[in-house]
Amino acid sequence: MTEVAFVLGTRPEIIKLSPVIRSCDRHGVDHAVIHTGQHYSERLDSVFFDRLGLAEPEVNLGVGSGPHGEQTGEMLRGVERVITDVDPDIVVVQGDTNSALAGALAASKMDPEIAHVEAGLRSFDRSMPEETNRVIVDHVADHLFAPTEKSEKYLVREGVPEHRISVTGNTVVDALERIRDVARREATVLDDLGLATGGYLLMTAHRQENVDDPDRFRSLLDGAAGAGRDHGLEVVYPIHPRARGKIEEFGLDVPAPVRTVDPQDYLDFVRLLSASAAVLTDSGGVQEEACVLGVPCVTMRDNTERPETIDAGANRLSSCDPDRIRRAVTEALDTDGAWENPYGDGEAAARILRALPVSAEIDEVVR
Repeated sequence: MTEVAFVLGTRPEIIKLSPVIRSCDRHGVDHAVIHTGQHYSERLDSVFFDRLGLAEPEVNLGVGSGPHGEQTGEMLRGVERVITDVDPDIVVVQGDTNSALAGALAASKMDPEIAHVEAGLRSFDRSMPEETNRVIVDHVADHLFAPTEKSEKYLVREGVPEHRISVTGNTVVDALERIRDVARREATVLDDLGLATGGYLLMTAHRQENVDDPDRFRSLLDGAAGAGRDHGLEVVYPIHPRARGKIEEFGLDVPAPVRTVDPQDYLDFVRLLSASAAVLTDSGGVQEEACVLGVPCVTMRDNTERPETIDAGANRLSSCDPDRIRRAVTEALDTDGAWENPYGDGEAAARILRALPVSAEIDEVVR
């Protein structure tokens, strides 16, 4: 019988679960990877398995995109079928995606225990689909792995029994420790795009509440462009296919000095991020990665479920207001990146594996 089944479906899940999956490999824990296919672009998805030293998933459900209910329903059907075939003791999910929700809900109706990596994050904004997902997953999980003590406090406040919660740090630190030096040595993206270290701003924008609203998307682009002009910096925007489609649908102009480029694989993205003067983003994961890498961050949202990055001085909320974005970028560029990383020491995966009821015995951490 399989001990652990990992259910994942997006780039952030692949990145953040990769240290736990590799730890299972090293310590002989029988496991399977169930890919929902929520991300289905080669550049956004399967290439990461090779870059992160992982075998291809045993199963790919190929669900793809769609309305939330339709997508989650298809995942539920597929995950339930595979859990029946694989028969794991534990189902591990990560984060706040529809894949995490489907994996946790399917397992909650069956025999396996449920483990939630990156538990306890809260934006307290129920208009975000991700907030609904993460709350539900936390309250059906048997093992909750909180990245910080703040996340643990949120869970306890909601009535989650303390014996179910372990504070482990964030596995993004584990992943970045493995990849950033490799990216510095091997990634050619700076030369390919004609960029110099510190000579550009990096931007990512893909969230539904931003890119599906033409006024917010226009404001976001205008704010980023204004920040670039203020400081004489190009704004490099690796654009998600869905966001590119919305620009075309809404007839939006991408103002100079914003330059759209193709989505980057993880190695190239880490290199782009680490060499940027600052990053403008609406991504939760990028807020964490920038904080760990010492890159100032401006979050173009009204709230964040990563308040630790703000407390550390690494991150600023700007909403999508152009003037606020410009002011926040100016403040960010005045920081030196010397804040304390709130997400741990790169040993989160080992702590997670120690806490799970599996056969592995880990006496020392080996990354």
